Amino acid sequence: MDFKTSTLVIRAAACLVAGYFCMQANAASCESLTSLTLPDTTISVSSVVAAGAFAAPGGRGPNAAAAYQDLPAFCRIAATLKPTSDSDIKIEVWLPLTEWNGKFQAVGNGGWAGVISYRELSDALRQRYATASTDTGHVGGSGQFAYGHPEKLIDFGWRSEHEMTVKAKAIIQAFYGNAPKYSYWNGCSTGGRQGLKEAQMFPADYDGIIAGAPANRTALALWFAFAELKDPASYIPKEKYPLVHRAVLQACDAHDGVKDGLIEDPTSCHFDPKVLQCQGADSASCLTAAQVEAVRKIYTPATNPRTGQTLFPSLAPGSELGWGVLGAGPGPSPIILDQYRYVAFQDPNWDWKTFDFDQDIVRSEKPDILVMNATNPNLTSFFGHDGKLLLYHGWSDPNITPLATIQYFKSVVDTMGGAAKTSKNIRLFLEPGMGHCGGGEGPNVFDKVGAMETWVEHGRAPEQMVASHSTGGKVDRTRPLCPYPQVAQYKGSGSIDDARNFACK
Repeated sequence: MDFKTSTLVIRAAACLVAGYFCMQANAASCESLTSLTLPDTTISVSSVVAAGAFAAPGGRGPNAAAAYQDLPAFCRIAATLKPTSDSDIKIEVWLPLTEWNGKFQAVGNGGWAGVISYRELSDALRQRYATASTDTGHVGGSGQFAYGHPEKLIDFGWRSEHEMTVKAKAIIQAFYGNAPKYSYWNGCSTGGRQGLKEAQMFPADYDGIIAGAPANRTALALWFAFAELKDPASYIPKEKYPLVHRAVLQACDAHDGVKDGLIEDPTSCHFDPKVLQCQGADSASCLTAAQVEAVRKIYTPATNPRTGQTLFPSLAPGSELGWGVLGAGPGPSPIILDQYRYVAFQDPNWDWKTFDFDQDIVRSEKPDILVMNATNPNLTSFFGHDGKLLLYHGWSDPNITPLATIQYFKSVVDTMGGAAKTSKNIRLFLEPGMGHCGGGEGPNVFDKVGAMETWVEHGRAPEQMVASHSTGGKVDRTRPLCPYPQVAQYKGSGSIDDARNFACK
């Protein structure tokens, strides 16, 4: 054995002992990847970024000094993908120079995307993942890109994520000389929808998919804006949101056996907003009759006024502090409005008040729009290669109702043969008091990536995940998150802020 071969053997052994993957002898240098030839791909950047030296291009993303100074050195690849003549998909692939864990983690987007998810890339890189993100084929957080550009809508709907995945894996193979041993998707909101779309359309892309608060069917979110905004008398000022929230907690907090400021299962909460109706003139401490009716509508599923058919689930009790997202006024949230102006009706001047929940429903979900939806419950191929799907959603989410995620979860379980057969491949976790993808009054930080790794790599499905809540950087409450339909129940003694005093039942 010559000196070079001996050195490679010793180095490989050291890496394996440390639990990391090393670059093979046939691996490419970072700089040389500019000349890597991949279909429909132009690599524009291929350079080493020193530890702590990354700054988001154009000032995008979080502040560099605060968010990136602890990043390890990595090879940064930026590329443009053009699978169609109207495509302009930007991707970035980040590859740790040392201590690669041998795995790939793609990260999702939020809203209309239009930007690389640098913060999420950073989180994955810190864990020594090779990681990738895409802007989904356009720049900026508006839906205007879809106006007159059906191929760009397809890029946003699913093509950009799949193309990014294929190209990222090829780049990883070229750089390390190894394909990733495991591949994971990690996204919330739009990123949750993207993860579901991958499981449904490209089941071989990922071994495990983490899909939080998935925006898998957004067309009917307009219902919530109608409740508050169509009639000016129904408008609820944001100053009254805490009033409604306190009343909901007063009515339902203790239903789970402990009064802790959280509603463990909002589906058991039956709150009548009439208790807040003003007895005299309108004031900050009560709701007008029109506002009471608006609150009722928010808690009521969207229905077809002609047939009575349920179209979309309601928001959950406990979400009141965030209602301004969908109903702050004077019109619907721009992210919702763009869905109709630029996608459904292809009319930038469309008047949202003209929407008809009978006749316009068909137009809002016509086939060219459904490329964005991710509601197919048939996951036969994904489960067939033992793919794992971890769904999570905050009960207090005011952007996307958690009841829609429950609805999708149940549809998968029913389609795929029942709970006993599917529990090894799909789990749903609901977080009391958590908002959209995080935040809120309840425990909202939990190790979903670690849970997924254990599930995929060791076959142990998550029976619970411990979540924490912090104030001023200090943890002040922990609580187990339970696989649906289980809920966390207080054991009857000990601190209600300690997860050890609760059990999933």
